[in-house]
Amino acid sequence: METDKILFSLSTFAIFTGIVFSLSLPVFTTLFFDYSEYHFFIRQFAVGMISITIMWALSLVDPDKFLMHIGFTIFLSCLLLMGVMHYLPESLVTSAGGAKRWIRLPGFSLAPVEFFKIGFVYFLAWSFARKLNNNKKTLKEEMKLILPYLAVFVLVIYLIAVMQNDLGQVIVLALTLAVMAFFAGTSLQLFMLAILGSIFVFLVAIFSSSHRILRIKTWWATIQNMVLSLFPDKIAAVLRVDDAPEPYQISHSLNAIKHGGIFGEGIGNGMFKLGYLSEVHTDFALAGIAEELGALGVTFLTLVIITIIYRIFKIASRSSNKVYYLFSLGIGLLIVFSFLMNAYGITSITPIKGISVPFISYGGSSILALSVGIGMVLMISKKAKL
Repeated sequence: METDKILFSLSTFAIFTGIVFSLSLPVFTTLFFDYSEYHFFIRQFAVGMISITIMWALSLVDPDKFLMHIGFTIFLSCLLLMGVMHYLPESLVTSAGGAKRWIRLPGFSLAPVEFFKIGFVYFLAWSFARKLNNNKKTLKEEMKLILPYLAVFVLVIYLIAVMQNDLGQVIVLALTLAVMAFFAGTSLQLFMLAILGSIFVFLVAIFSSSHRILRIKTWWATIQNMVLSLFPDKIAAVLRVDDAPEPYQISHSLNAIKHGGIFGEGIGNGMFKLGYLSEVHTDFALAGIAEELGALGVTFLTLVIITIIYRIFKIASRSSNKVYYLFSLGIGLLIVFSFLMNAYGITSITPIKGISVPFISYGGSSILALSVGIGMVLMISKKAKL
């Protein structure tokens, strides 16, 4: 059986797109911090080449012999790293917003949570394949089966949402867990309960944190005029938030997208990256790309991502091994939810959650981790009846 060359080629193309825009988008950051002109480009290029090599190397490996070893090594080692990194000295970790998220290594920093997502998906696939099936069970029996996974996920919530103050990653993992459990054989009733439970945890996490409440207010300030225009005046008056902070970031994101129009301003010619739109090379990469490539360019990139997801789901559907099926499904879901949360965030459909654009946003850990996930799916593709 051959490896899925289309998936490999499209993933490589997406990584190269990120490399190109790592030279174009972070212009202001480069000048402001007095970095070298090619600071971000060199780093992204190096990470991109390593990532492509990882995908290619993993695609050559026999999944029957090595997939389990790779999956559990990533899961257990990253779980351990996320647990101990908060007790490491500042010289060994990098903080963001008071939370320790990166471990400092020679030349770069590593975010264990990005790799943990891959390992967590494998753990779920391996365990679901053993524990869950399509045999009819009562809701109580299903709850007993799913309870240990909820206990593990509570630990995940603590390590990521509480210790790292990163609710976005928890949302991605929660949605992935719920959908994987459903396709592993749980009932629709349990699936809906899982979604409701996730919403409850999400609301608790928001209202227990002042900065998350502020983020929700900022998002609501962006869309409230449009939404409240659909309601009667009395209801609109109750729902309107007058003291909401000015949503500068989202406003600049929307203006950048609008300024790009259909055909864009051309690569390197964007204006909103020049100090108006912060983090344009990371969380707001799609907005910066939309200004430079226009709606047509973003549509093309979206189609590339959709095709990558389609190829992954196709590999899943053609795999007779249930672990392979669930793992491939999980990797595809990670990309789906990450892309949607970023795209919805920069267009103010949902609040910004700090989720990067798969393959494209600047950041070594996310690209390296995703390349490992894609490489493992490429391993599986050799066994799938494509």
